[in-house]
Amino acid sequence: MRMGAWIGLFLPIALLAAFPDLSIAARAEKPPPVPAEEYPLYDLVVRSKYLMSGTTLVLIERLTVARVEKDEREYFSREFFEAEGVFGGQLPAALLDDFFSKLKAPSRLEAKFNFGVQYRFFSNGVPEEPEVSLAPIPASSRPGLAQDAPSAVGVLRLSRVGFTPREDQALVYVEEERPDGAGGGLLIRLHRRGKVWTITDTEVLWVSRTDEPGQESP
Repeated sequence: MRMGAWIGLFLPIALLAAFPDLSIAARAEKPPPVPAEEYPLYDLVVRSKYLMSGTTLVLIERLTVARVEKDEREYFSREFFEAEGVFGGQLPAALLDDFFSKLKAPSRLEAKFNFGVQYRFFSNGVPEEPEVSLAPIPASSRPGLAQDAPSAVGVLRLSRVGFTPREDQALVYVEEERPDGAGGGLLIRLHRRGKVWTITDTEVLWVSRTDEPGQESP
C-alpha cells in the first residue's frame, strides 16, 4: 500500500485518539430525538386544532420549542403561569415539573406523525425535502376535498409533551406562524382514560393579527 493511502487511512483515527472531544462535540451538536410516545398526542392536537377539509399539507418546524418570548414577555416560566392563572392554577405540580424540565433545550422531531395528510419539516425557516407522504384521510371524512385547491396551514412549532407520573394527564404547547404574519400560541391540556387521549382544555397564550386593507384593528 502506498504511503499516501496509509496516511489517508490512519489520519482520522489518529485525530480521534489525540482529540476524543471532537467526536463527543459532534454528537452533542445534534439534539436528541423526541420519544415515540409523544407523537400520538401531537397527531391528536394537529387533527383537532389545525386540519380542515381543504388541508393537504402541514408545515412543521424540525426542532421543538424551548422558549417563547413575545412583547418582551417570557411565557415558559412558573412565574408567568402563576401570574396569569393558566388553566385556573389547577395544573398538577408534577405535570408542570415534567413540562418545564423538557423545555431546557430543543429536541429533534422525526417523521413519525400520522395525522392523515402530507407534512414537510422546516429548519430555521427553510423547508426540507421531500414531503412526508401519509395514508390519506378517507374521502368520506372530508367531503369536497378533491374539489378544493391544495392548501397548507402556517408553520407549526411544537413543544415537548409533559406528563404526570401516571401518564394520565399531558400538557403541550403549539404555535402557528402564517405567511401573512398572523398566528398564535396554544397551551393544550389532555387527559387519558384507558388508552384514549382527549383534549380537555385549551389556553390561548398569545395572538398576532394582521389587519386586512380597509379594516381597523379591534
